[in-house]
Amino acid sequence: MLEILRQPWPWYVAGAMIGLTVPALLLLGNKHFGISSSLRHICAACIPANIPFFKYEWKKEAWNLFFVVGVLLGGTVATYFLSNPDPIVVSGKTVAALQELNIEVDHELMPASIFSFENLFSLRGLIFFVIGGFLVGFGTRYGGGCTSGHAIMGLSNLQWPSLIATCCFMAGGFIMVHLLFPWLMSL
Repeated sequence: MLEILRQPWPWYVAGAMIGLTVPALLLLGNKHFGISSSLRHICAACIPANIPFFKYEWKKEAWNLFFVVGVLLGGTVATYFLSNPDPIVVSGKTVAALQELNIEVDHELMPASIFSFENLFSLRGLIFFVIGGFLVGFGTRYGGGCTSGHAIMGLSNLQWPSLIATCCFMAGGFIMVHLLFPWLMSL
């Protein structure tokens, strides 16, 4: 059984399990799936200020905080106890494309040529981590939710704003990967 957990799961199994969270949450109490709202709940619980955005009954959404803690614990368990010791297999075309962008393929999930401590204090690191992080946070708040909330929960509920948001996420991702990312890697 442990060997099954250590291997990559097919998309149709993992996708179905993620997809089944939507009806499970709806059936278990009319709850909505999403991760970005948990930061608001944490701030509302920890910052007893008179900020209108944080003045609401956050305890009704405490289940979301347990969900996020479960995601973090699950990721930790998977990383330290269930990870596959074999190097990540990357296709030859992907290796060639990454090498054109000066990204060394080290067969890790996050290439060290991008995600390293040294890069954090460079212009590239400032753009990737600080400005990119701000834009993700701003976009999440401006768009009324994150990709998981809109693409998984919103689309399954046939919500028109979620379709628009998901299309914008995809368009932004394509623009980033094909136009901005090559320029950023040349810095």
